[in-house]
Amino acid sequence: MPEKNALRRKGAKPVTTTETLDVQPTPLALLLLGREADAKSERGVECPGELPAPSDPDLVERARAARARLGERVFVLGHHYQRDEVIEFADVTGDSFKLARDAAARPQAEYIVFCGVHFMAESADILTTADQQVILPDLAAGCSMADMATAEQVAECWDVLTEAGIADVTVPVSYMNSSADIKAFTGRHGGTICTSSNAKRALEWAFSQGQKVLFLPDQHLGRNTAVREMGFSLDDCIVYNPHKPGGGVTAEQLRAAKMILWRGHCSVHGRFSLDSVEDVRSRIPGVNVLVHPECKHEVVSAADYVGSTELIIKTLDAAPAGSAWAIGTELNLVRRLAKAHPDKQIVFLDRTVCFCSTMNRIDLPHLVWALESLADGTVVNRIQVDKETEHYAKAALEQMLALP
Repeated sequence: MPEKNALRRKGAKPVTTTETLDVQPTPLALLLLGREADAKSERGVECPGELPAPSDPDLVERARAARARLGERVFVLGHHYQRDEVIEFADVTGDSFKLARDAAARPQAEYIVFCGVHFMAESADILTTADQQVILPDLAAGCSMADMATAEQVAECWDVLTEAGIADVTVPVSYMNSSADIKAFTGRHGGTICTSSNAKRALEWAFSQGQKVLFLPDQHLGRNTAVREMGFSLDDCIVYNPHKPGGGVTAEQLRAAKMILWRGHCSVHGRFSLDSVEDVRSRIPGVNVLVHPECKHEVVSAADYVGSTELIIKTLDAAPAGSAWAIGTELNLVRRLAKAHPDKQIVFLDRTVCFCSTMNRIDLPHLVWALESLADGTVVNRIQVDKETEHYAKAALEQMLALP
């Protein structure tokens, strides 16, 4: 069970519907629901063919028919944050790394259809065989956090660390939620990848190899792990801002720091605030607040429990009937958990809509289009990582797998 910050609270009445999530739409609802695009912040693509209309009443049957035509040639992966209409057709569900490993364990599948976002499909391509083809139903399904660290920016950061005389004692640790280029940078410099569930082990290993860690690209996971789980102080952490000269920090500050945190964050988990926690406690007496470690430090500190996506699911599965929970993670998962546990009161931590806008771009029309195209012999939206990048990124991933 995730770490507990306070005594467990009980006594709330169970609910039987998901409407009690108490979520209200905002003016940004269309974008958050994946129905619009922001060309300045998201990758976009025109599909080479007409997508089925989202109102097509035959979409479900078309998806089933295409799956049947493909048989075992296709393996569909569904991330926990996907829409229910997509999860229905997933062979397996899980977090990003679990799904990539599941794909690698299915060498007989010719096509891996990854219902997630771009960096996840890249990881699947890295870990699967050369004969397998990884498909992302909508190439606009990117990740704002992953896009906050580019290869050029990270190379410049390493130059800054070199000029400060600390690069040779700094070990890069990159979150799974990063591009193949960043994973490759990590591998080239002797670092490792981590997930939200093994970040502590990754940091312990890194500090056994060097004196400092460059943590990419999510500052909050790095800070929360170092401070809450490893005994570091907030003063041991410094934030490198790639949009400022020299990262916005001095050489002296870099030499004094132990954790050099990249200025990146999750657009979903970064929305939760201390006000959100205080508000839900005032509305639901005895509520347990359970949040993801990608949340801000003050939110994590105010929560009762903190855990990865998989731990959030396991915690609610094991929670007693009648208990009340406010969950700080993506809304699709929270709604699904509320539906799966009608004997517990499960609400979304924030009052406003908080879908992952890019994750929600994988909808049923895109999935049907991808499956029908494959069934007709046309490979669409294939994700391919070049060989050199794959080599070093795989080295970093394998180092994670070798963590004690």
